[in-house]
Amino acid sequence: MNKELFDYPKQDGSGATCIAQAWAKVPRALPEEEKAQIIQKIKSELIKQDAVLIAHYYIDGAIQDLAWETGGFVADSLEMARFGKNHSAKKLVVAGVKFMGESAKILSPEKTVLMPDLDATCSLDLGCPAEDFNQFCDAHPDREVVVYANTSAAVKARADWMVTSSCALAIVHELHQQGKKILWAPDRHLGRYIQDQTGADMLLWEGHCIVHDEFKAIELETLIKKHPNAMVLVHPESPAHVVDLADVVGSTSAMIKAVVEGSAKEYIVATDKGILHRMRQLAPEKILIEAPTAGNSATCKSCAHCPWMAMNGLEGILNCLTNQSGEILVDETIRSDAQICIERMLSFTTNHPELLAKAQHGFVKNIGAA
Repeated sequence: MNKELFDYPKQDGSGATCIAQAWAKVPRALPEEEKAQIIQKIKSELIKQDAVLIAHYYIDGAIQDLAWETGGFVADSLEMARFGKNHSAKKLVVAGVKFMGESAKILSPEKTVLMPDLDATCSLDLGCPAEDFNQFCDAHPDREVVVYANTSAAVKARADWMVTSSCALAIVHELHQQGKKILWAPDRHLGRYIQDQTGADMLLWEGHCIVHDEFKAIELETLIKKHPNAMVLVHPESPAHVVDLADVVGSTSAMIKAVVEGSAKEYIVATDKGILHRMRQLAPEKILIEAPTAGNSATCKSCAHCPWMAMNGLEGILNCLTNQSGEILVDETIRSDAQICIERMLSFTTNHPELLAKAQHGFVKNIGAA
């Protein structure tokens, strides 16, 4: 993917500008009185429409809080998928990026799925077009096709398995034990890491997350020297040299667990800064330090926030509820094909809690060993 296609200055919700690398529009900052009024309207509409709000850890903290307050849910993409499928609500409002809304619709075709902004997407999704991916699969028919959740419904429809960062290692480990060769897409950093950990034969698509790809090992080393007692938490979508410096490498849920259960006082966190909101709520006594994404010459030291996640705003949520806008629609043929790989993942995570627990606590070598 040509990252330059998405480069332009942005202004965030607080009014601060960042010219480092920004690719999307950001909701306007709301005066407190207006913000409170919008929140009350959203609460009313959720009840009136039998709707539930499901959010990702990377979005604005106010939306995360609203989800919890209204009986909704905040989680990583695996648990978002489970919650939406099992909840009794007729309507799902998904605050995240488009592939999350598509996954919700795939698993719950009878429900209306709305999103605050359908333009909120993902660099991994954009960097793995379905037509190109199908050609890649056609060229390697002997491989089990495993795709990351950060892909379109059309890409999932071609896959044997969908995985998230919380279960990818366990699933690939199991496939490797069965002697299967893997075709992996789209994140090359996560794929390489899983390949190193499991020894699996993996052919990797050359994609990357624009947020995690920006973490810098040389700057992280400097930060670690300043905080020698800090525990370093790194998401596996990060470059290899950054992952090598980690004490814990894992999904968003694994990183939160590490902060809550860890004995350290300080934690250096290398993932989207949106996660810090939940970490602070669950472990207010811990000191959280953002991992650096750039060197001394950069405009900012840490710009680790997905520009598309930042597109989710309270006004957008209210608008999609009142106007029924931002509805996720998936072609039925694609939906039914994509559902197979997602259901397979959900079944695996239910039936292999011991492998999943090891992966969620932090990726380690020889995960299947006693």
